[in-house]
Amino acid sequence: MKRSYAKSLLIKNCLLVDSEAERGLCDILILDGRIAEIAPAGHIATVPTVEVFDACGNYAAPAFIDIHTHLRDPGFTYKEDIETGTAAAAAGGYGTVVPMPNTSPVTDNPETLKYVLDTAREKGSCRVLPVAAITRGLKSEELTDMRTLRGLGAIAFSDDGRPVTEYSLMESAMRIAAANDLLIISHSEELSHTGKGVINAGETAEALGVPGIPNSSEDEAVRREIEIAEKTGAHLHIAHVSTAGSADMIREAKAKGLTVTGETCPHYFIFCDEDVKTLGPNGKMKPPLRSSADREAIKKALVDGTLDCISTDHAPHSAEEKADLVSGAFGITGLQTVFAASYTTFVDSGLMTLPELIDRMSTTPAKILGLDDGRGFIDCGALGDIVIFSGEEYTLTEEDIKSKSKNTPFIGMKLKGKIIATFVGGERTY
Repeated sequence: MKRSYAKSLLIKNCLLVDSEAERGLCDILILDGRIAEIAPAGHIATVPTVEVFDACGNYAAPAFIDIHTHLRDPGFTYKEDIETGTAAAAAGGYGTVVPMPNTSPVTDNPETLKYVLDTAREKGSCRVLPVAAITRGLKSEELTDMRTLRGLGAIAFSDDGRPVTEYSLMESAMRIAAANDLLIISHSEELSHTGKGVINAGETAEALGVPGIPNSSEDEAVRREIEIAEKTGAHLHIAHVSTAGSADMIREAKAKGLTVTGETCPHYFIFCDEDVKTLGPNGKMKPPLRSSADREAIKKALVDGTLDCISTDHAPHSAEEKADLVSGAFGITGLQTVFAASYTTFVDSGLMTLPELIDRMSTTPAKILGLDDGRGFIDCGALGDIVIFSGEEYTLTEEDIKSKSKNTPFIGMKLKGKIIATFVGGERTY
């Protein structure tokens, strides 16, 4: 049965917060999936036909938007599928997720795109906006028909999982994107610099006796992408930024007036390469955990707005695939931990206000994606996509995880910022 996400609901006694401010104790009335009224607590009358949820004084914010996730469906459903991945997203407070196209078959054609959209409508616990590939088969040989795929529902274009290796091909893609108002999401990696690297190049890699991945693997690719964006005028979004150098280049691009945005993930502002000694294979991702100096630079770039948003780069893998540091797969899961990890790092420490964090996780992702349907903020007429959370401390357990895969370094960690409920179009999905 297809979800309509057009329910009616009265949320009572919530501390309303969005990217603008904390607004105090409110009631929110959602009718047919959209916010119809916001008033001080106790000022909206209960209607017998409308479901009531008492937030009990906890926070209500626009449901989060993950601009970068992997649902592994079709083709790798032993790791994750659309049903389990969106269940994990809802448990993490997400109303919308944006899955990357490195599926099997690749999301580079109308049929696969339709499969993702139809399956999400039937089984999803949140809204799904698929990214289509820039090149056919992610092979960096031939461009996809981006105009057609956008018309069929692709929200953006990326070869994430791999870079577009050919300069001229990426330039052609960005010219098409600029002419048609399309978003390009770059997996910025210079493969010749990555080589057979396992973790960040440095003392930890040397101590563990494994090949390292230097910062230049990312920095050189980001430099190329920004150069092309400047030539073409395309909106370029840099995925999973991990180095101080990349953050600096994005900062400079913004200062020049280029339409360049960037994201990072909690693992890059919480951990560093030294942590791989204790995290083991769950400390292996691409780009890798960098130095402590890079970690601090990433935190600074998020605080000052150089990096626009926080994504999950949710990358589920089976236990067998993550069993070994050298041969194991790159990536960790993140949909259920990003908000708490970010709240703990920034809000609880005083580095950011709560509205600033909501901006990085809801409002700005909606702007980057060009969504004008009321996602990312709470106001009359906006979609009734709302997350309820507290500042409560909790410890993540393996049993808490809704994803098929458990490859996360956050199991056993104490975090603050607990998701209580998620609503999409007024329908409770968690």
